[in-house]
Amino acid sequence: MDDELHERVRSVIADVPAGTVATYGDIAALSGAPSPRLIGRILAEDGHDLPWHRVLRANGTPAPHLLHEQLERLRAEGVLADDQRVDLRKYRWRPEGAEDHEPEGLF
Repeated sequence: MDDELHERVRSVIADVPAGTVATYGDIAALSGAPSPRLIGRILAEDGHDLPWHRVLRANGTPAPHLLHEQLERLRAEGVLADDQRVDLRKYRWRPEGAEDHEPEGLF
């Protein structure tokens, strides 16, 4: 992976506002990354200083090994989960103008 893509991914994650969430797929699409899995890898290796807790799986659930800490951090920002699942229709981040530039159905 090139450094430019790495920094774009980090920048998009850093832009996710408190009180909202994004999926790994959202971050991949917005940053031009080839795969949502790459987003997870970047977060695991170099995401300690990012709002990693705002990035969820496509079904609105946190990574199983981070479940309690992630939901606790989200709850502190006003993002509530129902049965360990965040309602993406309610809390998903919708960057201004993203609808015009991203694949249909993403936002």
